[in-house]
Amino acid sequence: MSRVGKLPVHFGKEVQISVGGSTVTVKGPKTSLSYKLDPSILAKLEGNALVLTRKSEDKKTRALHGLFRALINNAVHGVTQGFTKTLDINGVGYKANVQGKKLIMNLGFTHDIEFDIPAGIEIKVEKNTRIIVSGANRDLVGLVASQIRGYKEPEPYQGKGIKYEDEVIRRKAGKSVSK
Repeated sequence: MSRVGKLPVHFGKEVQISVGGSTVTVKGPKTSLSYKLDPSILAKLEGNALVLTRKSEDKKTRALHGLFRALINNAVHGVTQGFTKTLDINGVGYKANVQGKKLIMNLGFTHDIEFDIPAGIEIKVEKNTRIIVSGANRDLVGLVASQIRGYKEPEPYQGKGIKYEDEVIRRKAGKSVSK
């Protein structure tokens, strides 16, 4: 069996998981997420755990077995605690703020960049230079953070741009004057 897929997904009393055909719905205090399983993967509730099994042993089914177990486990974590990604803005005059359902960023271009915040995502800005992206869906939080970072990726000479909080930028030396 798959090393990841064979592990049961344990959940607490605040989480409700329902299996209807090939759809698994996870409801928690924050929100509700649902996943449509591949027909070769079966889900079964056993007390406070969800066990996934597979119908065949071919390579694709084994890969999907671990994938769906990880997705459902992330959903259980997301509906209870949520996921966050933190971005830092570096650069003179670079700043961001939230206005309604838009993130407005001034990143040194001739115009401000307006980013529409998708449903299910909450964005907070601290001190005009720290963007905190949070939500229940791990995939969506990572996608939104990467889209925001994509507007001005950090450059290696002065380090200007938007970077993840824990990202280390490899710095390069500039031109050296020859004597």
